[in-house]
Amino acid sequence: MAIHYRCRHCNVNMGTLEAESVDTSRLGIHLLTDEDRVEMVNYSEDGHVHIKSICEDCYESLSKNPDFYENDYLIH
Repeated sequence: MAIHYRCRHCNVNMGTLEAESVDTSRLGIHLLTDEDRVEMVNYSEDGHVHIKSICEDCYESLSKNPDFYENDYLIH
């Protein structure tokens, strides 16, 4: 099983964690609202978890330009 992190704004691969099993409470998934969990966490048929997060570049761009939040996708 692997946990794959991708930026939800620019789709860059942020990293992958390989694990036999993972307690989702250690990942903080339990802290998300149901709506956010549906939008940000996906489980593939092969048992992998795909999490949409935000990369440092997009975070910086959004911090400097809050009106970018209106866009679903950012290009650097």
